[in-house]
Amino acid sequence: MSRSSSRDHAAATDPLRPVDHVDEPERDELAFGSGPKLGVVGWLRFMWRQLTSMRTAIVLLLLLAVGAIPGSLVPQRSSDPNGVIQVRADNPDLVWFYDALSLHDVYSSPWFSAIYILLFTSLVGCVIPRLAHHWKAMRALPPRTPARLSRLVGFQTVAGDASDLDRADGVLKKLGYRTTRYGDSVSAERGYLRETGNLLFHISLLAMILVVGLGSGFGYNGQRLIVEGRGFANTLSSYDTFTEGQWFDDATLPPFAVQLDDLNVVYETRNPNAVGAPLDFTAHVSVTEGGEARDAQIKVNEPLDVAGADLYLISNGYAPRISVRDAEGELVYDEYTPFLAQDDLMTSLGVMKLPDGLEEQLGLRGFFYPTAVELDTGALASAYPDIANPVLSLQAFTGDLGLDAGIPRSVYALETDEMTQIAGGESGTDALTIAPGQTVDIPGGLGTITFEDVRRYGVIEVHVDHTQTPVLWITVVLFLSMLGSLLIPRRRMWVKAAEGRLELAGLARGEDPTLERAVEDLSRRIGGDAVAGVGRRID
Repeated sequence: MSRSSSRDHAAATDPLRPVDHVDEPERDELAFGSGPKLGVVGWLRFMWRQLTSMRTAIVLLLLLAVGAIPGSLVPQRSSDPNGVIQVRADNPDLVWFYDALSLHDVYSSPWFSAIYILLFTSLVGCVIPRLAHHWKAMRALPPRTPARLSRLVGFQTVAGDASDLDRADGVLKKLGYRTTRYGDSVSAERGYLRETGNLLFHISLLAMILVVGLGSGFGYNGQRLIVEGRGFANTLSSYDTFTEGQWFDDATLPPFAVQLDDLNVVYETRNPNAVGAPLDFTAHVSVTEGGEARDAQIKVNEPLDVAGADLYLISNGYAPRISVRDAEGELVYDEYTPFLAQDDLMTSLGVMKLPDGLEEQLGLRGFFYPTAVELDTGALASAYPDIANPVLSLQAFTGDLGLDAGIPRSVYALETDEMTQIAGGESGTDALTIAPGQTVDIPGGLGTITFEDVRRYGVIEVHVDHTQTPVLWITVVLFLSMLGSLLIPRRRMWVKAAEGRLELAGLARGEDPTLERAVEDLSRRIGGDAVAGVGRRID
């Protein structure tokens, strides 16, 4: 029997089967490629719908959060250039990995930017159609009254007739419902602010992404190390490190100057288990802005606002003043040299380079101990972070400092591969140990070194971020709109005149555990305390 005749026979013998019924095709008719083809437009539409779905937006938001983790774990060039140098020096075998994934520039990397742009596109494609739909829904009339209200939630009946519908309409309007009349019934709806809050939440999220992504491009971040008694002006050449946004223009730098007058650090002295722990850092500064000078202070987590820029105190240390004279007594070096703290007791490491003025190039590397004590081994250590017994211990090297090779060198590192050690280490000569006011001879008759005095230094960070105020207000709107989208119920109410009574019922658009109580409250408002009868929901 042929396939067509078998179908006709089945239709004839089965009275429940329509005469035009088509049986499921055979498996060979469902072979791959036999179905309808989407085409280019179809595939584009399909991909667009997948991208703009809420599920995709949530996944992209999670990816953005996960992608930001390396930016917190790995030093970034934009915020910690010295940390980048240190990490690359400590892990030379992983430099290629850092560069391949742009781990030192996470937030401007191609992969992070791709997630960022896709998330923005997904949210835009999701919000715009919902905005149009919500606008139409807000302008539309409430839906018609169902024929059988008894099937709905919280069905109630109260005494009344069609003449009471005007009063019911007024009660519903006072409760915030939009109402309309359909014959002998009133249809009401409220809770549009729920969807408004939901849309406002997504719009705020879009605004946050846009403000953070674009606004940061107009800001800048600069750092300057300042020794007490010295200062700097707000110019590019004055900064030790400077990171600018993509659209930053150095002509927009506001003119001001800052001088560090005094850096006061308070240490714990009463608790024997925490002696030497820092309690407070205060930088007393003089600010010159607009031709006027004023005194101010910068504390940790209390930045100073100058011409729209926030000035932070991010670190501190000691800067011994070292003077070097040649064999004839001529002064060839006299500077405050910053030493970088190596531990909590402010044992600090520093480097000095003298390419000119002596018979040979001289490099000095040593430790500064604010409160020096001698260990059983004869080595020096610091017993307290404040200055009580300052001592400077220096190693000396002669030879090529490598400053003429045209290769950038760190001021905090001394390359000694091409140099000869003449003091300290394995040179056979003790390290040069000096206290303030003392002078020692440089081995080989090159000259003398004098430890003049020591001052504190502070590292001031100047940060300009135009997104702070917008982000604050966007966050407030984000929070309030989220509360609205979660707490405002979306519901419909109907009051219908039927057979000498009024029927009331409600319908929730989503989860609404208070709907039945709302219907009861409406019945009391319309019919008073005399309830004619209470119906039950019929499933």
